Amino acid sequence: MALRDRPWPDDDLTLQESVVGYFQFVHTTVVNKLDGLTEEQARATPLPTSPVMNPLGLVKHLTAVQRQHIQRTIGGQDLPSLWRSDDHDYEFRIGPDETVETVIAAYDAEWALSQQTLAKVDWSAFVTGYHGPVRIERFVADVLQESARHLGHLDIVRELIDGATGE
Repeated sequence: MALRDRPWPDDDLTLQESVVGYFQFVHTTVVNKLDGLTEEQARATPLPTSPVMNPLGLVKHLTAVQRQHIQRTIGGQDLPSLWRSDDHDYEFRIGPDETVETVIAAYDAEWALSQQTLAKVDWSAFVTGYHGPVRIERFVADVLQESARHLGHLDIVRELIDGATGE
């Protein structure tokens, strides 16, 4: 896997363009965090207190976050959920047929859908969130902070696995 270029969003962007630009930056950084890991390392769970947290599982979780919040809630799309209500750690588990390549491909595909959805909706409109009506732009900011928070988890997990640090 080759490292992907990840420029900062330009300084003259609108708020909406900046948010999408930072989503792209976080997305690319997540993918780059898997560079150099073996399949075994990408499945490693180095945190004794979080026995399902692994690099690939974090990427799968971020894929599920985008599916649920951007496609299903904001976009109103009838796509299957990637969550399981009976297993809160479901999306962190890696199946035997899943690889670094397939997990990244699914994450990339979901991000492509997210960009399409975010380009079509009125960010000042409201959708029904978990606690009632929420403005789309507020909800998008929440999804961005969730993505950035889990990128931090990925950074720590990666360092524990092989010592790699940095953005």
